Amino acid sequence: MSADHGRIAWQKATGFGQRSRVEAQIGRYKQVIGPELRGRNMESQTTETLIAVEALNRMTDLGRAAYERVI
Repeated sequence: MSADHGRIAWQKATGFGQRSRVEAQIGRYKQVIGPELRGRNMESQTTETLIAVEALNRMTDLGRAAYERVI
């Protein structure tokens, strides 16, 4: 498909951009919060994860750059 329709069309068709954004966000989570959970039971781990994700989403929304495509 890339050869026939181009790289951008392939990325849109396969959802590659979404995957890339998710992987980048997971990398930020591990860098800022840490790679492991500290809670001992499932309820504590769930609460810890929800708090961490909320904090990371707030930080991302505050500092997300605005991109414009240059042709």
